Amino acid sequence: MSPKLPQNEVNLQRRRFFGVAAMTVAAVELGMTSLANAQSATGSSSAAGKAGNHTSFESLKQIAAGVLDIGYAEAGPADGQAVLLLHGWPYDIHSFVDVAPILAAAGYRVLVPYLRGYGTTRFLSDKTPRNGQQSALAADMIAFLDALGIEQAIVAGYDWGARTAGIMAALWPERCKALVSVSGYLIGSQEINKKPLAPKAELAWWYQFYFATERGRLGYAANTRDFVRLIWQTASPTWKFDDETFNRSAPAFDNPDHVEITIHNYRWRLALAKGEAKYDAYERKLAMGPVITIPTITMEGDANGAPHADPSVYAAKFSAKYEHRNITGGIGHNLPQEAPEAFAQAVLDVAKF
Repeated sequence: MSPKLPQNEVNLQRRRFFGVAAMTVAAVELGMTSLANAQSATGSSSAAGKAGNHTSFESLKQIAAGVLDIGYAEAGPADGQAVLLLHGWPYDIHSFVDVAPILAAAGYRVLVPYLRGYGTTRFLSDKTPRNGQQSALAADMIAFLDALGIEQAIVAGYDWGARTAGIMAALWPERCKALVSVSGYLIGSQEINKKPLAPKAELAWWYQFYFATERGRLGYAANTRDFVRLIWQTASPTWKFDDETFNRSAPAFDNPDHVEITIHNYRWRLALAKGEAKYDAYERKLAMGPVITIPTITMEGDANGAPHADPSVYAAKFSAKYEHRNITGGIGHNLPQEAPEAFAQAVLDVAKF
C-alpha cells in the first residue's frame, strides 16, 4: 500500500472529485493548453454525431452474478473482444443505445448492464444490504464478467459508470484491456470528502446534501421521475431530449432498490452511512488515489453542467498511454447518448493503444 498522501495531493484529489477546480480556480476556468503526462495534445472534437437513430436494444438478458441477478443488453459477435459499457446516475442503459451498434459492427462483443438499483437488475437475497458504495458497484461488474466467462474487457462509462470502470482498472487491471472515462479520474474517499468546499462548489452538489436528509429520501422516492428529469436538464443544459427519449429510460428508476441505492451512495460518500466490511480492503486502496496503469482515453463535453474537474487535475493519474478529448457542439454530462459517435470512436481508438 502506498504511503499516506501529502496534503497537496489530498487537495488536488478533493478538487477532482467534486469538480471544484472547474468552478473556483481562474486558471482552470480558462482551461489549459496541454496536459501533463498525456501522450498527445488535448483532443478537441466536434464529431458528436446525431443521437436517436436507435431507440432500443433487441433484447435483454439476465444472469446471476455475485449478489445480483443482472439485467443487460448484448450486441455483436459472441467471440469478439468484450466491451463493458457502464451508465451513470440518474440514467440507464439507453445512454449507449447508439454506441452499441457502432461497436458491434466493428466486431466487438458489447455488454451494457444495469447497475444495482436500476432496470431489471435485482438482488438475489432480501438480506443483502442495499449498498451504493463505490467499490461495491465495481465488484458487481467483476462478478458480471466472471459469470459470463470473460477474462478481460475494455471498460467505458460516464458518471457512476466512469467511476466504476476506473475502480475496476485500479483494483483489477488484469481484467481491463483499456479504459474510456468521461470526466476522467473519479475515484474518491470518505476522508477526502469530509473537507468543505468553496460555496459555489457546494452549491453544485445541492442534491447530495438533500439526500443526506430524511426529507431528501422521501422527496426522491415521491418524485423520482421529476427529479431525474431535472438532473438531465441541469447536467446537459443544451441537450434537447424529448419525452419519448426520457420515457424509454424512466422505467429503470422504478427498480425497487433504486431509491435506497441512490441515497446510500451519496450518504456513504460523506461518511453518513456505513459500507460493508467485505469492501474495506478495497476502499483503503482507493483512498490512496491509485494510479491507473492501463491505456486510457478521458473525455469531456463542452456543455457539461454537472460538477467536473479540468483535465489537468487528473492527467497524472494515468501512467500508460493516455489521451484526453474535448467534445464540442454543446455536449453535456450524458456524453455517450449525446455524442455516440465520438464515444464509440474513443472505445475503438483506445483498443489500439
